[in-house]
Amino acid sequence: METNLVRVLEGQYLDELTSELCDFTLEEQNAATEAQGVKPLASSDYIPIVGKTVTYVVACVIVNDHGEVLMMQEAKESCAGKWYLPAGRMEPGETIVEAGVREVLEETGLKVEITTLLAVETAGGSWFRFVLTGNVIGGELKTPSQADQESIQAKWCQNLNELSLRANDILPVVELARNYRKRQPKDPNWHREILPARKAHYKNYLRVVVAIKNKTTNAVYVLLSEKTAYHFPTVEIHPGRSLHSTLKKFMIELFGADLPQHRPHGVLSVEHHTSGTQANPTDGLCLTVLVICRPSIESVSLIGKCIWHELSKDLSARLAVAVAGKNATFQLHVVR
Repeated sequence: METNLVRVLEGQYLDELTSELCDFTLEEQNAATEAQGVKPLASSDYIPIVGKTVTYVVACVIVNDHGEVLMMQEAKESCAGKWYLPAGRMEPGETIVEAGVREVLEETGLKVEITTLLAVETAGGSWFRFVLTGNVIGGELKTPSQADQESIQAKWCQNLNELSLRANDILPVVELARNYRKRQPKDPNWHREILPARKAHYKNYLRVVVAIKNKTTNAVYVLLSEKTAYHFPTVEIHPGRSLHSTLKKFMIELFGADLPQHRPHGVLSVEHHTSGTQANPTDGLCLTVLVICRPSIESVSLIGKCIWHELSKDLSARLAVAVAGKNATFQLHVVR
């Protein structure tokens, strides 16, 4: 399991069959809801299919050496003339990175190499936006004479306040990307360049790395599920609830109603790869989130089939770095 922890800390996928290791499926969540006399919000056989039942969006924040941000002017009738980051919905058959490259080319005329994921944003459990950054490797900046249905034009902008923006939701991620570009090499407060790991999933899953300390020995422990085989606790993402709501209900399954204080620190890895057939696509994903328990292990009890695993000193130190650095993990923005 320590090898698996190293893999997720490096943004890599885990070579395991997530569907068999899922500790709290949508069917089980619905059964618990019905037992309380409440009608479930989603069908137990929900399957994420791009363009039909799930929406994946990419937003690319490309910053040049002068701190200028690549912006595009909208052509859509609903927001024509407004400015925004090159962004848009993923299409069936695309990976997250492929969608980012396509959107930048279509809307700005520039070819880019995506170098890292910066943040994951969610609204409900069936809308996800992946914020990416990278470098320009070719192409020519789109001019008004090249306007089409994708955009009117594109330009580099230093001060976004000078533009009439389509929405201000991009301002935090623009600041994030600028700070990322200015970071010092191997700065422990920042994650490395990590891209979404290419692994197919049939459903959408949230995998949690729950970390806690022993007050007496200062040792660090992570939570492991004992279902089928030892693994990090995993829950199927409920499409009708916020990610925070899915996480809280799952934590209650693991710890009981007397839930210890905890907070999601950030995203360690994203696994996604479209595969399957046109009639039976696999558009699911798996987000691995680092969760920090505030109380010490001595005061926390478990009711689920889980155990605490004590980490080696080297791995404890590595996990501590991820916890200490605000940007050592990908930011997670949850819109309720």
